[in-house]
Amino acid sequence: MGPDRTPIVSFHRLIPGIPAPERADRSGLGGLPTRAFRYCDAVTTAAGFGWHITAPLDLSLMWDGHEILWTCEELEHEWMPLGLGAVQYPHFRARFDEEVPEDIRGFSPPFLTGLPEPGVVQMWTGLFVRTAPGWSLLTRAPANLPRPAAYEQFEGVVEFDKWFGPLFTNIRLTRTDTPVEINQLRPILQVQPIPQFAYADAVMNASTVTDAFTQWGDAEWDAYRDSVVVPASVEEHQPGRYAAEVRRQRRGAGCPFAAMAAAREAAPAA
Repeated sequence: MGPDRTPIVSFHRLIPGIPAPERADRSGLGGLPTRAFRYCDAVTTAAGFGWHITAPLDLSLMWDGHEILWTCEELEHEWMPLGLGAVQYPHFRARFDEEVPEDIRGFSPPFLTGLPEPGVVQMWTGLFVRTAPGWSLLTRAPANLPRPAAYEQFEGVVEFDKWFGPLFTNIRLTRTDTPVEINQLRPILQVQPIPQFAYADAVMNASTVTDAFTQWGDAEWDAYRDSVVVPASVEEHQPGRYAAEVRRQRRGAGCPFAAMAAAREAAPAA
């Protein structure tokens, strides 16, 4: 949250009763090796960066090479063709029309939409999202969790501060005639907040490349000694040196968001 306690990301559940987003777990839902969890801050930080989003229900998809079929418990496991059309979340349209203002009736978001690309389907999570001004969401497969064998997901960066809209994921099925189960036992998405200046052209065009042997000076070689030579020269190697140093610096005031975090922790609960 910012100094005025405005959340960076606000999730809105349109489908009643679906699982709420949860802060992503630094242990990769318990799946990371113990050594990685103890010593590799790079891996655990990536795993814990953002929120996990669970599918709104258990469903199955299948691609026969031509069209996509789907089913769920409400359909009594009968395979239904999706084609290039869209289907609603079971029983949601009627509930939506009962609850919304009159001029919005009939405009409930689709749950599954067949896309023109072979084997690609768009799935709505049941959520709408709003981000604070200047913030976007990176949507991606959950970080550092094993990838499903039969499908992959596209990543996207959405500026939800400008567009108050549904949170989707695009899924590409990679096997034909194979049922693909998507269930609530593991998250379908990880969403991560990104300040929009981070991917602005001014930032993306500001990188440099140097040749170490001809262009490095004392500062670079001193840093090399600290990060490579010194740890490798100690009599007994101590794993996790980088992780300990990063955590120590993170607790300091050098982080641009440290004051924000401290203010949030010191403020009384709402």
